[in-house]
Amino acid sequence: MATEEKKTLENSVSGTGEVKGEAPLEKLLEQEKEKAERYLANWQRTEADFRNYKSREEQEKKDLVNFANSTLITDILPVLDAFDRAFQASTPKGHNVSWLTGFKQIQKMLQDVLAKYGVKEVNCVGEVFDPSRHEAVAQQPGTEGVIIAEVRKGYTLKDKLVRAPQVVVGKGDATPGPEPAKTSE
Repeated sequence: MATEEKKTLENSVSGTGEVKGEAPLEKLLEQEKEKAERYLANWQRTEADFRNYKSREEQEKKDLVNFANSTLITDILPVLDAFDRAFQASTPKGHNVSWLTGFKQIQKMLQDVLAKYGVKEVNCVGEVFDPSRHEAVAQQPGTEGVIIAEVRKGYTLKDKLVRAPQVVVGKGDATPGPEPAKTSE
């Protein structure tokens, strides 16, 4: 059988080394090239889809970690508020105030840990009230639309607002409050 295939192959080749019936072979070669190009295009598309999938997965992991962190931080912030209220209410009398210093150090340690993870306090007294960044709890006489006082501190986590500050806003009566932050004109 092998000799018959060899004879058939020899019969199809002429004395000049050219294959008889060149047109069908060129057509087959062209079809195979087109098929190879389709396979390459599909492979490239699949590779790009996989790269996009990997970057999407990485972003989702980061978002999940940030969400978990923001939930934890939101739960810890009332502890900082309690420290602030305790220090505002305490007016120690006498010489022995070492406990107060110790508690201030504990508060500072907690603030440092939160800062390490990107938590920052929002400073807003004297700024123009922005309902997307501040929570108004009262109005008092003062410059209209300007934040006069802060009732509860606000915090951001990596430039994202975690808790809006609760503020007192001026309602425009004659008694002026702090001036708003001025912009250069």
